[in-house]
Amino acid sequence: MGEFIKLTASDGFTLNAYKASPKGTPKAGVVLIQEVFGLNRWIRSEVDRYAAEGYLAVCPATFDRVEPGYVTDDYGQQTFAKVGELMKAFKPELVPLDVAAAIAEARPAGKVGITGYCFGGRICWNAATLGMGLSAASGYYGGNVPSYIDQDPQIPLEMHYGDKDTGIPLDQIEALRQRHPNVPIYLYPAVHGFCNADRPQNYDAASAHKANARTLAFFEKHLA
Repeated sequence: MGEFIKLTASDGFTLNAYKASPKGTPKAGVVLIQEVFGLNRWIRSEVDRYAAEGYLAVCPATFDRVEPGYVTDDYGQQTFAKVGELMKAFKPELVPLDVAAAIAEARPAGKVGITGYCFGGRICWNAATLGMGLSAASGYYGGNVPSYIDQDPQIPLEMHYGDKDTGIPLDQIEALRQRHPNVPIYLYPAVHGFCNADRPQNYDAASAHKANARTLAFFEKHLA
């Protein structure tokens, strides 16, 4: 359903992306932000899923500035060691440029929402605080909550977390709730990465389906 494309950011940097178009006229646009594994099989399937729901969906390869074309379907310890090395060279201040390029690619469909997982969940919150011409954001288990708890969203935003996520303590999530009472923050009986069906040790089908339904309803409300 989808295809690999190139995006050009405002600073001239060219990055990879995966884009999928719905049949017929799109309802709106959706930008997806990857986990730390690049444009791998699962994240492409998520882009395709949003297209099947009627959205023009685009996922930028946000690690291309560190290692162009980095992608893996391996969720083992060696991969996490590799990602740790990539993160040392990663420049988060440049992410908005790549997100903006993806938003521009989705803009012909009308209003644009953003969603993302893990690394991408945190980027969703950051994008919501910047506005960026987005109309809604729905982020999944974005880590390092203290880094964004004091950033105020400028657009409608919701967040999804697993209550058994050992990397995101419940007290941080509760603090986020208290700091931002107008942001719906949902908890699921699941561990980190519970939406990724390619990680059977993490995947929780019931939680994923419930969270996905909430995101779709949120987008239906704010992107119409």
